[in-house]
Order: sequence, then structure tokens, then C-alpha cells
Amino acid sequence: MKILVATEKAFAPVAVTQIREVTETAGYQLTLLENYKNVSDLLSAVSDADALIVRSDLVTSQVLDAAKKLKIVVRAGAGYDNLDLDACTAHNVVAMNTPGQNANAVAELAFGLMLYQARGGFSGKSGSELRGKTLGLQGFGNVGKCVAGIAKGFGMDIYAYDPYISTEAIPFAGVKACSSPDELYLKCQYVSLHIPANEKTKRSVGYNLLKQMPEDAVLVNTARREVINEDELLKIFAERSDFRYLADVEPDCKAVLEEKFKGRFLFTAKKMGAQTEEANINAGVAAARQIVDYFKTGNENFRVNKK
Repeated sequence: MKILVATEKAFAPVAVTQIREVTETAGYQLTLLENYKNVSDLLSAVSDADALIVRSDLVTSQVLDAAKKLKIVVRAGAGYDNLDLDACTAHNVVAMNTPGQNANAVAELAFGLMLYQARGGFSGKSGSELRGKTLGLQGFGNVGKCVAGIAKGFGMDIYAYDPYISTEAIPFAGVKACSSPDELYLKCQYVSLHIPANEKTKRSVGYNLLKQMPEDAVLVNTARREVINEDELLKIFAERSDFRYLADVEPDCKAVLEEKFKGRFLFTAKKMGAQTEEANINAGVAAARQIVDYFKTGNENFRVNKK
């Protein structure tokens, strides 16, 4: 069996070493395609691969057409919108992600953004504290739970909404449950997004939700750019001088924000929620282990496409 690791943004060397140890101990061959620049390189490399590990690399029908022997592809990370799930199913390829492996890294980044904003960018001017502030988590999966854990240490008043988790289950985590997004936004000065980008969530965070937030509202997005309705985001910025937006995904409307609302937003240089050495290792090794487990036992626990 040949396992291909194809990454435009390479794993850290220590992660590659551990991925190799997992795969070769199981008796499989590991091949690397790192820092490639052209899709043609990927098409060539995947042609004889039985398994594929990617990060943010696009796995399209074109890639799957070229991968005649491919049986499984694993996205090293939680989000998997870079995988064409329908095409994977059509090509009889199992698609998986590695949920939870990047969760702490993303949670710490979300808090770093909030702290930086609350203390005025560490400019020396007087800021505010997070203790006692209300924090709403839209999405209460692995990342949301990690954010809640950190927020408890800061003494924040924490709320959560997740359509896939019952309002009875959320309080067991020491968090107050909301029955709708509207309730969450109405109650919380800070709202942190931890939702995937899909047909239900794309452009779902817009004017009707944001206008309900209390004074000095702060929206934090370490999820996906696509979940924000940017036209309506600009409308909120224009109407509410107290509104702030923090993200590790630059919006398409960044130029307008820089021109009209300077000082009221913060964007990282690139999407960096999972950009820690620990998350890099955890996700890559988890992907390798899932592939080995699939080949050895048929385990499909983390499958994200239809059979």
C-alpha cells in the first residue's frame, strides 16, 4: 500500500517523522509531495496512491479521476470543505477528517484575538477585562468546548448554541444553553463562531443576528469566511460604531473596512487557527493512524462522505 502526503503547506519535519513511523511500522510505503506549486504535480503523484493525506489542498473530481487506486483520503484537520465529498463517493473513496486534533490551537487563537482587542492592541491605552463579560459560542463541538474551558478560567459568563446538541446536554459542560442563534446573539457581548461552511451556514451570520448584540459587540471568526454575509457585515459597521470584528480569515470586503472603519477589526496574516507545532503533529499523525486502522480493520468512524 502506498500512502501519499500531498501538502502545499508542508507538515513540520517532526510531524512527518511521526507520520512515517506510523505508516511504515504498519508495513506501508510513505511518499511525500511537499510545497508543490502546480496541480499537475499532484495529479502525477496521486496516480498510484492507495491513500492520501492532505491539509488545505483541494481534492476535486479531477484529482480523483487521476487517482485510479485511491481508497481513502484524510483531511488533517476538522474542516473538510476542500474535499469534494460527492466526487469521493462517486469514485468509491472514503473521505475522513481528524476532528479535535486542532481544537486547542484554534481555541487559544480565538482567545488571543479577544485579549488583543480588549486591551486595545497592547498600545498602552486603557482597555477592558474579559472577566464577567458574556461569551456566546455558536457551535459547541471540539473547538467550542475548548474555548469554553479557557473562558471559565477568565471568569466569563458562557452561553452556547448548537443545533446538533440538545439544550439539556450543554449545561453538563458548565455552559448555559441557548435555544436559537437569536437568543445567543441577544445575550452575548462576545460571539465566537465554531461552525462549518455548508449550505445551511454560508452567509448565515448577518445583519439580523448582529444587530441584536449588546453594546460593545465583538464577533470572533476562526471558522470560515463563507459563513459571514459581508454586505450585511458592512451594514452593521456603518450603523454601530461600537461593533468589532476579529478573524483569522480576511473577508473579501477588507479594503472597504480599511477605508471606512479602521481600528475596529483585526485579521491575521493568513488562516492560522491550526498553525501550531502541536496541532500540526496531532492532525497529521491522527490522519496516518486512521488510514492504517481503515486498511487493517475497516474502521470508518470519521467518514464524512456517503457510502
